[in-house]
Amino acid sequence: MKRYYFDTSIWLDFLENRNELNFPKGVYAKKLIEKIIKNNDVIIISDNNLYELNVLGYLKSDFDDLLHNIEFIESTNRQLNRAKDISMNRKIPKRDVLHALLAKHCGARLVSYDNHFNKTLDLIKVNKTKDLI
Repeated sequence: MKRYYFDTSIWLDFLENRNELNFPKGVYAKKLIEKIIKNNDVIIISDNNLYELNVLGYLKSDFDDLLHNIEFIESTNRQLNRAKDISMNRKIPKRDVLHALLAKHCGARLVSYDNHFNKTLDLIKVNKTKDLI
C-alpha cells in the first residue's frame, strides 16, 4: 500500500478543478486520486492541510467521499517547532516545511508543484501529480 501526502495546493486543484492553459492541474489531481482509490492506497491529510483549507472555506466533510482512502494525522509540538526553525533558516513558509516533515514522518510521497519544496529536498523528495498518474 502506497501513501501520499498532498500539499494543500493539490487539494485545491482537486476541489476547485483548477486548470491552466496547457497545464490541467485539476485533471491531474483527479486522476491521481482515482488511481489511489483504485489501488486501495492511502492519502494522508493533516491538521495543517485542514487549517489551510478551512481558511479558504472548506470543511473536513468536503472529503467524505474519500474517507476510506484518507488517514488523518495531527502535527506534534516537536514537528511544529522544527518547522518553525527550518522555515526561519531557509526563508520558506512554516506550513510548507510542516507539510514536508509530516509526509516524511508518515512515509508518504509528498505531492506538490510549489517551488518552496525545492528547499526541503534534503528532507523528502517532492512528486508532481502528472508524474504519478
